[in-house]
Amino acid sequence: MNTMPSLKSFLKDSILRDRAFPVDPFGTAPQASRERYLQLYDEARSVPYPEIDAVEKSLGYAIERRELETLALHTQIVIKKSKLNYQHGRLLYASLRRYLADHPPVKGGVTILETGTARGFSTLCMAKAITDSGANGKIITIDILSHNIPMFWNCIDDHDGKKTRQELLSPWQEELNHIVFVQGWTKAQLERTGLSRIHFAFLDAQHTKEDVLFEYVYVRDRQVTGDMIVFDDVTPGLFDGVIAAVNQIESDGLYTIERLTVSNERGYAIARRN
Repeated sequence: MNTMPSLKSFLKDSILRDRAFPVDPFGTAPQASRERYLQLYDEARSVPYPEIDAVEKSLGYAIERRELETLALHTQIVIKKSKLNYQHGRLLYASLRRYLADHPPVKGGVTILETGTARGFSTLCMAKAITDSGANGKIITIDILSHNIPMFWNCIDDHDGKKTRQELLSPWQEELNHIVFVQGWTKAQLERTGLSRIHFAFLDAQHTKEDVLFEYVYVRDRQVTGDMIVFDDVTPGLFDGVIAAVNQIESDGLYTIERLTVSNERGYAIARRN
């Protein structure tokens, strides 16, 4: 059975759903000067993360740093109150490369689900893991932000005018070939994906316990031994709903959970199906 959804039907649905969501979610003008974005970029990439270094070493894979930094400049360097941190891109790349190396090619390719696309940084990091490994696969990524309507994104590219996400990510055409962008609320769209198998998932949409568990159950019912789920923002005091959900998942005993804290504001959990 073909577990992959129709790319044509997904893109058609996405375009139709654009009309139901507001445009300009990040405002109607650039949030900062080009120089300010570059300053934040230099500050963010200068911070060491020995915990992530160790993960890459243990898994045997690391995303090429120049590729990571270029992608981060356009999709992760934003104006926000918390410190900028895009190390989940390294974690996702290394984890997925390890998964692809440890599992023989599957018919139709590997199927990956992401909730919470945002500007597309994590999606492209996973797509790069697919291309770098020479594997076949597709990433289904869901977000309420439109992929097809021009907007400002609170990033350095805003100084070139409004762009669609497709235009924002256009330098990464090879990686985009592996991605299906779906617009909508996660709960409303998951069942529409028609997936019967999910090999790898990154859950980073709504951060309530209820929402995380809803997404988890959907993925759990489509995974087998060795498959993986990566949870973002597993951070006590900031995202206690995510913490509670991950703790409950661990207590169920179906997954072995590895937690990773890289700062006071950012933590992750890697779940492997037993």
